[in-house]
Amino acid sequence: MKYLYLLSLLVLFACGGDDDLTPATGNSNNEWLIPPSQVFDGGPGKDGIPSVDDPEFNNTDDPQFLSPGALVVGIVDNGIAKAYPHIILDWHEIVNDNIGDNNFAITYCPLTGTAVGWDRQVGNRTTTFGVSGKLYNTNLMPFDRETDSYWSQLRLDCVNGSLVGEKINTVPVVETTWSTWRTCYPNSLLMNTNTGFSRNYGQYPYGDYKTNNDNIIFPVDNLDSRLPAKERVLTVITEDASKVYSIETFDEFEVIEDQVGGENIVVIGSKQQNFMVAYKTGDLSGFQPVVGELPVIAQDGTGQKITLTGEIITGPQAGQQLESIESIIGYYFAMAAFYPEVEIYEE
Repeated sequence: MKYLYLLSLLVLFACGGDDDLTPATGNSNNEWLIPPSQVFDGGPGKDGIPSVDDPEFNNTDDPQFLSPGALVVGIVDNGIAKAYPHIILDWHEIVNDNIGDNNFAITYCPLTGTAVGWDRQVGNRTTTFGVSGKLYNTNLMPFDRETDSYWSQLRLDCVNGSLVGEKINTVPVVETTWSTWRTCYPNSLLMNTNTGFSRNYGQYPYGDYKTNNDNIIFPVDNLDSRLPAKERVLTVITEDASKVYSIETFDEFEVIEDQVGGENIVVIGSKQQNFMVAYKTGDLSGFQPVVGELPVIAQDGTGQKITLTGEIITGPQAGQQLESIESIIGYYFAMAAFYPEVEIYEE
């Protein structure tokens, strides 16, 4: 009975069911960059899953609602750290927020396990994003409230509406456990459950979805079986290539120097600490893991130490930042659906 209840929640809140493919009212441009027949609508409709537009935060290091091992999406800007728990994002999918003049949205799709930070500057205006209730390749499709255009989270662009073809500017985020994030940034602000909505934030609303590789509710364009469907991977994305790195590769603490689409990168991860991050390395090389010194996670060949968010804190480049490269953590099946030519890193 409990499973059936959770399954009904999944159908309701995961935007599932009938395939009403009509663009949102108010879109003056009905061109789609994706096949409309592959866009599924699921009942709640626009804002049926409500975004959080006025999030509240605590600076406590002992939240009663969040366990140390719970996943959060973290961001650091101008020395201010914030964390957004998955247990809240599961129910809202989008949080519109800012740090100073940096206006961004944390977008999260429970069905693909993907969290992406979006700049809320669209054209010359600042907007907020909402949940459209539509899915493409079972992935979240936000809409912006400024123009009512539809966007694809994992394509990172506008797929329908007056802004069709516009690319999203991403904001670097880190997905890890609350324990790891708090150790790295003990003064971090933590989004709390005072969202303005009544939800059971202590209960995951999607049954066995996280762990059941056969439980993929909506069609996907390319169902790739090279890795288990729900294996958690980091996908590095360039204009010319994409490559996935499984969390299983980072069984203890690993540093991988690699090249994707002509870019020299370093991928650093730890299954135990539950994080994977990727940065462009430029002319730096010789990276090695640094264990037990969080937020420091690595050092280059000259001994310069690098933090979880890519800041160089020692050596001649102290205070500088490793350049981010587009990278997203999510379930493997989703990444392969959007990037069917994706390469899988092998040791």
